[in-house]
Amino acid sequence: MREVWTTERVRAAEATVLARTPPGALMRRAAFAVSVRAAELLSEHVGRVTGARVVLLVGSGDNGGDALWAGAMLRRRGVLVTAVLLNPERAHAEGLAALRRARGRVVEPQDAQPALERADLVIDGIVGLSARGGLRPQAAELVARISAPILAVDLPSGVEPDTGAVDGAAVQATATVTFGAYKPLHFLEPAAGRCGDVRLVDIGIRPELGDPDFVVLDPIDVGLAWPVPRAGDDKYTQGVTGIVAGSNRFTGAAVLATGGAVQATSGMVRYAGYAADAVRSRWPEVIATGSFGDAGRVQAWVVGPGSGTGAEARETLRDVLAAGVPVCADADATTMLAEHPELLDARDPDTPLVLTPHEREFERLAGPVGKDRVAAARRAAKRYHAVVLLKGHCTVIADESGRTYVQRSGRSWPATAGSGDVLSGMIGALLAAGLEPAFAAACAALAHDEAAAIAASNAPTPASGIVTAIPEAVRMLRGLVRP
Repeated sequence: MREVWTTERVRAAEATVLARTPPGALMRRAAFAVSVRAAELLSEHVGRVTGARVVLLVGSGDNGGDALWAGAMLRRRGVLVTAVLLNPERAHAEGLAALRRARGRVVEPQDAQPALERADLVIDGIVGLSARGGLRPQAAELVARISAPILAVDLPSGVEPDTGAVDGAAVQATATVTFGAYKPLHFLEPAAGRCGDVRLVDIGIRPELGDPDFVVLDPIDVGLAWPVPRAGDDKYTQGVTGIVAGSNRFTGAAVLATGGAVQATSGMVRYAGYAADAVRSRWPEVIATGSFGDAGRVQAWVVGPGSGTGAEARETLRDVLAAGVPVCADADATTMLAEHPELLDARDPDTPLVLTPHEREFERLAGPVGKDRVAAARRAAKRYHAVVLLKGHCTVIADESGRTYVQRSGRSWPATAGSGDVLSGMIGALLAAGLEPAFAAACAALAHDEAAAIAASNAPTPASGIVTAIPEAVRMLRGLVRP
């Protein structure tokens, strides 16, 4: 599990630690980490450290100071270091002096071209966490000339640190070294895609940070939490999941959502709806009926995939919300809630509700997502007193208390028709098993992404392939847990 804090909170924690730390100690610790990672990258890309050529792009902030100190440390290892000062009058004085003592070269931007052409590695120390917006023209021009790998100090310059937005020119890093804590940009798209491999270095600020702003689950976290049968369990104690999905026109959505619940190891799955025959044909273990009233008792409901938005679908949604068990409302259910918010009157506010919109559905529910996906999901969660899972290449899950999970895929295999129906069934199974709703949604999102990757095997795959791959994904996740 990786914890993430906003830049404001990280800077406040750093200020507290700096007040009781000898001057320059934190910067030198950070710079040492940058120099170590730079040496690793040189070994990987050019096969040597001594004699390799490194260019530092140095701005006026502390990240520029980190780069200068790192350059001085690399010089002591025999690296040929050239610092390009983007703002010479405001360059970090101690770091610049250290580099010069180590006999590093210092040039201004107009003289940087020869060094950039010969560079084996470039260290990006252009801006720090306080910067906003894309690179300024001079810096953008220099970055555009780079063909060598780039190591970013804390963040690739030009990205928005708290939202992950990229507005204008920005660095595309091969790797990033960050200090003290992960920041939102390391996991929020599109900035996360510009970070490369991110390495976190402890500089002693964690005790000052408090609770994280959001959490990123690792596969082992999901493997530990995934429900598996225990001695004495039966089909009822493992959780009974109910699916209300599909219509005469969209039977596939019902089959996919039901499959997601079956393959996610729900103890029993009950289906209610027009697609009962299709569901029985594909999933003979499912108890399928034609109406919600005949479905029987469940521990959680999934409602909405392929159901349509007509009067009968609205009445069924109202009945599901009134059932008094956790509900995952997906697809057409989110559209109906946006158009008929009075449907929520049927729900006990203390009964968990998970909404799973993609961006267009979200806009109908709560307005435009905007650049800040975390803030948008939290806003909607408060408005609906629910867990909101905002789908996308970077999925954000938030509850009304503000607790938030971010699951960055880094791949696009789940972006296929019906994929969301599968995810809703998986969420329903975890809700029925008793997992806390936001955590259940986050676990399902990660397992769904793993299943999509397994099914794809580097080629496009349909949603039915994702369903088939769920057990293998769960085995992989469970296999990370030591017996």
